[in-house]
Amino acid sequence: MNFEEYQKKSRVTAKYPNASENYIYPTLGLAGEAGEVAEKIKKVIRDKGGKIDDETREAIKKELGDVLWYMAQLATELKIPLEDVATGNLAKLYDRMERGKLSGDGDNR
Repeated sequence: MNFEEYQKKSRVTAKYPNASENYIYPTLGLAGEAGEVAEKIKKVIRDKGGKIDDETREAIKKELGDVLWYMAQLATELKIPLEDVATGNLAKLYDRMERGKLSGDGDNR
């Protein structure tokens, strides 16, 4: 499956208030789901000595799927193809790598 196909297929399941005119809902969902991923990793550090077992890996995979879903919905609300997000991000990262600027901070390095 490619990004375009995922974005279209996932949109069928977008049953939130004012879908197609509501970028706030998927933004909040994205933040919440990213927090759930972070929470699971935190508990791995706290409870499992930093070792990720198969059960935890599967749980994190499901949360990452939720992150992807909300990201796709937000991109759709903003009329941005996920393919453009992915290729633009790689172009940015490769440009930084070629200039020796992967480390550091700031968007425009």
